[in-house]
Amino acid sequence: MAQVTIYLEDDVVDKMKIAAKESSLSQSKWVSNLIRNRVSSQWPDSVKDLAGSWADMPDAEVLRKGFGEDAPRESF
Repeated sequence: MAQVTIYLEDDVVDKMKIAAKESSLSQSKWVSNLIRNRVSSQWPDSVKDLAGSWADMPDAEVLRKGFGEDAPRESF
């Protein structure tokens, strides 16, 4: 596991310490989680869990109705 040194303004450090403590995490783990989430290429589970939660949400065809046809794509 690598170590990284970062420089933060004092007020940012104070806020980070509070946020880490409220999350019951070490500061290192709290920052690591932020970075891991930021560089992740997948949706977080909290977003995936929302799928299908709006029973009356119209589908894509209904939402796109009235927009007309797409312009033809250019070939490269």
